[in-house]
Amino acid sequence: MKKSISLVIADDHEIFRDGLALMLSKQETMSLVGQAGNGRELIQLVAENKPDIILTDIKMPYLDGIAATRMLLQENPQMKIIALSMSEEEGLIVDMLEAGAKGYLLKNADKKEILEAIVTVNEGNIFYCKHTSARLASLIVKSKFDPHKRRSDTLFTDREREIIRLICRQHTAQEIGNQLFLSKRTVEGYRTRILEKMEVKNTAGVVVFALKHSLISEEDIA
Repeated sequence: MKKSISLVIADDHEIFRDGLALMLSKQETMSLVGQAGNGRELIQLVAENKPDIILTDIKMPYLDGIAATRMLLQENPQMKIIALSMSEEEGLIVDMLEAGAKGYLLKNADKKEILEAIVTVNEGNIFYCKHTSARLASLIVKSKFDPHKRRSDTLFTDREREIIRLICRQHTAQEIGNQLFLSKRTVEGYRTRILEKMEVKNTAGVVVFALKHSLISEEDIA
């Protein structure tokens, strides 16, 4: 039987934390082992439970998510942490990624995306929230955060580069097919291969990777 993913969540807003905890507790493949209301409680909970994944708010009393992330990773560099953030906290999201978080979610993310983020990070990959703005993507690219540096020599065909640019401009598979005289199914096949090569899960990941490796410019997504 497949081992369930053990989780700890930290957020000082009790109503949000309780709602997230209730949703996670209903997942058969996941096990919620603790909740914290601040960074100090989070450090203690992690030491006691050694969870697979930590979901933590960035702004918390006593010890914020950034400081807590640094401390946790100093103790265990393999720790997998996902930041929880409000949409206006773009600079803080970058700080969390630079501190060592493996992904981030906006607090208005839906259930499907939250579960996808947990599974993605648990598998050792980076998760970018699908609501990533062009500004946040640009901030991430200019930051010290670069999980893809070992894969910077990934080669893309001219056709794949063309499709990458159109994906980054938020075009659908049908729209890309119409522009390039390809069937929607063919475009979807290209998209799947592009995501696999980049080791990302969604359009936000494609944008960050493409900007980081100069496959597109910021003007392409402005």
